[in-house]
Amino acid sequence: MKKIFPKSLKKGDKIAIISPAGAVEPAQLEKGIKLIKSKGFQPVLGENLYTKFSNGYNYAGTEEQRTKDINWALNDSEISAIWASRGGYGCQHLIENLNLKGFTKNPKWYIGYSDNTVIQSYLLKKGFASIHGQTIKTSSFGVTDESYDLTFNILKGKPLKYTLKSNHFNKEGNVEGELIGGNLALIYALLGTKYSFDFKDKILFIEDIGENFYALDRMIMSLELAGVFTKIKGLIIGGMTNMGDEKENKQYEESFDEFAYKLISDRISKYKFPTVFAFPNGHIHNNIPLIIGAEISLKAGKNVSLTFK
Repeated sequence: MKKIFPKSLKKGDKIAIISPAGAVEPAQLEKGIKLIKSKGFQPVLGENLYTKFSNGYNYAGTEEQRTKDINWALNDSEISAIWASRGGYGCQHLIENLNLKGFTKNPKWYIGYSDNTVIQSYLLKKGFASIHGQTIKTSSFGVTDESYDLTFNILKGKPLKYTLKSNHFNKEGNVEGELIGGNLALIYALLGTKYSFDFKDKILFIEDIGENFYALDRMIMSLELAGVFTKIKGLIIGGMTNMGDEKENKQYEESFDEFAYKLISDRISKYKFPTVFAFPNGHIHNNIPLIIGAEISLKAGKNVSLTFK
């Protein structure tokens, strides 16, 4: 299936901000909303953006309220892009009731990461690309300006290409294919469902935060047992941070945890596909955007280049 890319935005276009998962406070979004305005776009706040509903987790409203907001943003013809306020947990509640009737006539960029991987997998199954990048809330954390500037570049239709230093865990090689993936915990959670990514001949991206090392190993093992690593053409590993026990892991605050990388590297050692570690995307300050559903060229050698076609 040929993927559909939303049209580029122009100044004055409206960007909907919604909370499909965890609850947020207004102060956490102030900087991000001002940034959208400074770039010449109009932020439009979802009705339940700041709603709170506690049910074993602090959600941004009931399932019905969050579904109402995302379906409004997807289908309102005046909205040109959708930016998630945050991740957390809750996007799985929504996908059975998403409505794309208006969206298919007027595709728009969906921007987010973490729990938003669920929404992005759903959209990709329907043929639509999306942006795996900073949420609005993360703007309040002192993240890099580059991570937002590059996202706005995508919205404006500018080409995307990255060049990185090689990592000692990398496996060299060149490959072209469609980029899929996102947060590993959500990729794992969707395995075996009709909403799971199609891994055949794809280049898979994974990232995660806050997992015990045994839990990380369990998720990688599940991908292996599901045959994922026999299907993909390449693998990109992004941020692995706050992993293991904070008191025992000296790299707990680092973006690219060495032991997490060694664990993954050992598990995939028998596979020959090109592999890139330490790509700057994920729950890290320099979370530069990726386009899920894009055809990319990945070259891993003395340096790494990632070109979006």
